[in-house]
Amino acid sequence: MLLVESEDVVAVAKTPGVSMATSSRNQNSEQEAIERLLGSEREGLGTLFLVHRLDVGTSGVVLLAKNAAAHRKLSLAFQNRQARKTYRAVVWGHPRPAQGIWTDPLGRDPKDGRRMKVRADGKRAVTRYRTLYRLPSVADLCLEPETGRTHQIRVHLTAHGHPIVGDDLYGGAARWRGVRIRLHRDNLASVRRPLLHAERIEIPDMGIDVTAPLPEDYSRMLACLTAPLPPGPR
Repeated sequence: MLLVESEDVVAVAKTPGVSMATSSRNQNSEQEAIERLLGSEREGLGTLFLVHRLDVGTSGVVLLAKNAAAHRKLSLAFQNRQARKTYRAVVWGHPRPAQGIWTDPLGRDPKDGRRMKVRADGKRAVTRYRTLYRLPSVADLCLEPETGRTHQIRVHLTAHGHPIVGDDLYGGAARWRGVRIRLHRDNLASVRRPLLHAERIEIPDMGIDVTAPLPEDYSRMLACLTAPLPPGPR
C-alpha cells in the first residue's frame, strides 16, 4: 500500500510475507523486489531504489528513493542513525520492568547461519522497549532500535525470554506455557509469521515522518485478546 509520495521519496506499507531479498548475481533482483513490494501500484512511479529492507515476515514502513541523489541521502541517514524507527510486536510473556533498554551485543550464531545470537564478541546493539498492553500470556510492545543489527529486535526479545508470537526461527511459533484459555491458544496458533510491524520512520532532517497502520492479522490478534471471554470453564 502506497503511504506517501514526494519528489524524492516513496513510502510503502509492506505486506507480511512479501520478500525483499535481492541477489548480487542478478542485476534485476532489486527491481524484482520493488515489483513484489508495490504490485500494481508500481505503475507510473519510474525508476526506484531500495534504501533498506524488512524481513519477509515483518510488515510496515519501507522507504524507496526516486533518484540516485535521494538514494545517497537516505542511505546516509540510515547509516548515521538519523532515521528513527518505531516497531510494534506481540511477544510471549510480560517484560519486567515494563519498559527499559537492552544493550546485548549481537553476532552470527555459529551453529545456524540463519540466526543471530547474543555474543560477548558481537557488535553493539541497543533496543529500547515499552509495554503498551499486557494481555493474557502475551504483551503488545513498542520498540525503538537505536542500532540496525540483523534480526536485532527478534534476538533481544528472545534473549530476554519474550520471543515474538509466530517467530519460528527464534522459538516464538509454538509456546503454550501459561496459555490456559483455549480461545486464545487457538488464535495464537493460527499466526503464520512473526507479529512484528515497522510502525513508523522519522528522518527530521529530510522532513520525513511516515506511519503504517497495523496490518489485519495484527489488529485481529489484538481484538481477539482484548475481547470479553465467552461464559464457561476456563
